Amino acid sequence: MSATTCSAAQIQQGLQDVFDLTGQLRGRLAPLLSCMLLALVVLALAMVAVPAQAEEAPSTERQWRFRVFLDDKEIGYHDFFLAEQGASRVLRTVAEFEYKLLFVKLYDYVHENSEEWQGDCLTRIESSTDDNGEALSVVGRQQQETFDVQANRGAASLPHCVMSFAYWNPDFLKQSQLLNSQSGEYVDVQVSTPEPTEFKVHGEMRPALTYHLAAGPLKLQLWYSMDREWLGLESETESGRMLRYVLL
Repeated sequence: MSATTCSAAQIQQGLQDVFDLTGQLRGRLAPLLSCMLLALVVLALAMVAVPAQAEEAPSTERQWRFRVFLDDKEIGYHDFFLAEQGASRVLRTVAEFEYKLLFVKLYDYVHENSEEWQGDCLTRIESSTDDNGEALSVVGRQQQETFDVQANRGAASLPHCVMSFAYWNPDFLKQSQLLNSQSGEYVDVQVSTPEPTEFKVHGEMRPALTYHLAAGPLKLQLWYSMDREWLGLESETESGRMLRYVLL
């Protein structure tokens, strides 16, 4: 194949043709480019004009999982799962106990509870309990001026802002009445002043505060860390035995 040769005049004419074509394209594209530029400016101004939406508070999840002992015998577990977003809180608890003697089941207990909170006010509760064959349920809702509860023992209208036995929130210890999530009763409580002590968590002794709480026959002792984290619980049963919660 032979190489094609071009004279200087041909090259000059070719360049002129390219320049002419470029000018024609520029003239034809100029209106389109102007429109595109205008559209981009309008879009940018619109984005600036739209107010930024308020960012939602980040959600956090916490949990307390306990092995449960009757005296020195492990009988089950009680777990608490808390989701928080700003002042809103959603709590889910699950408990299951079983006590056997020589392979004979003498007692079993299953409890599930769901609660919604706004700050330190309970806004909703739903619980179901099988207490050794006795079925119990509680449903409660915060209304405009009251907190209405329906349970096995009947219905009741309570004050607008109530708290349950919210062990995970030490502010519940400031209350003089608390809602029992198992029975639906609104019970009087007495709480001692906190006492400094030490408490074993995961095999290590830690500085803690302990409280004693009484609600009729219910007697509780609770432990919290110095930064208000729930560490443990003990409750004396009516038969004089000790129910203990050991944090996992």
